Amino acid sequence: MSPPPTPLTTANLHRRHWLQAWAVVPWWADAAVAAPLAPQGIRPRPLVFPADHGAHPDTRIEWWYVTGSANLGRSEERCGFQVTFFRSRTAVAADQPSRFAAKQLLFAHAALTDLTQGRLRHDQRIARSGFGIAEAATDDTALSLRDWSLRREAHPGGSRYRTRLASNSAGFAFDFTFDTTQPLLLQGDAGYSRKGPKPAQASHYYSQPQLAVSGTLTRDGAALPVRGTAWLDHEWSDSLLDPNAVGWDWVGMNLDDGSALTAFRLRSADGGTVYAGGSFRSPGRATRNFNADEVRFTPGRVWTSPASRAPYPVEWKIDTPVGRYTVKSLLDAQELDSRASTGAIYWEGLSELQDDRGQRMGQGYLEMTGYAGKLSL
Repeated sequence: MSPPPTPLTTANLHRRHWLQAWAVVPWWADAAVAAPLAPQGIRPRPLVFPADHGAHPDTRIEWWYVTGSANLGRSEERCGFQVTFFRSRTAVAADQPSRFAAKQLLFAHAALTDLTQGRLRHDQRIARSGFGIAEAATDDTALSLRDWSLRREAHPGGSRYRTRLASNSAGFAFDFTFDTTQPLLLQGDAGYSRKGPKPAQASHYYSQPQLAVSGTLTRDGAALPVRGTAWLDHEWSDSLLDPNAVGWDWVGMNLDDGSALTAFRLRSADGGTVYAGGSFRSPGRATRNFNADEVRFTPGRVWTSPASRAPYPVEWKIDTPVGRYTVKSLLDAQELDSRASTGAIYWEGLSELQDDRGQRMGQGYLEMTGYAGKLSL
């Protein structure tokens, strides 16, 4: 169901700029090197760190996306969480002299999948960059949107990320640390990831799977220590969705043996696949990248959102060159309505990965877009 028309207020113009950039690519160590001085764009090139941990304001759209699961306190209670920061370059000319021109917009989403209470809590924010309100550094990961933040620092063996945010309306707060336990996973061809049949439909894309999570979750005023595992994606792009695509399906799964599975597809209106890809990496072994014809998504059980009436397949069979997997949602009602920021309704939630015999192999996140209406310009 598409959202109804809205008046052209300043906020809605901001959302329009965002929509012009957001429907571009699927949703989806560190040498001390100065940030590139010239725009890099999207082309096959070596990624350079820590500069490529930072923002790429010459590109249209970018996101830093952290999802994971954690145990609460000393109990067996488990939750899922999402923290995502988006940066969007607007259509405002770069040489626009006014410092008030909204050349870059920042958005953030945060969500808590509360398995014990059987509910999803989520919140969202939006602001133009600058003025100390919203910032995205270009030399490393350092993002802030009012009092929400995500930052990276060098750490023995890799990186340490920290996020701090609070949602008064949804009743939760995160103060989480994520430590890398494995090297960067460069998706596609050394971080150059095709996202469609045309060469221009591509992104720069890397992942940090198997992050060790620690910190504090505050839920309804009660602070609880957490321990768990997370996944981070950083992706930036200029390209648009193929005209035949209405959305995408994506999974990022941390396997219990330390492996990492990524699989995605761009989906057409009839449920077919426009383009697909992904990767698999076992600890200490080279990454196996998937070709577009090597990945197949087959939908299973469907849950229909009572709010949007969108039908989401909450169980999938995913065939890859390294095996066949089953993905099952751990809570059906994990739809996020982000029309107050990105303008979209999508499903993103904690899910379990199983082998073809139904045995658990790991956990991670499933994301599905374009079910509540085509992502269109």
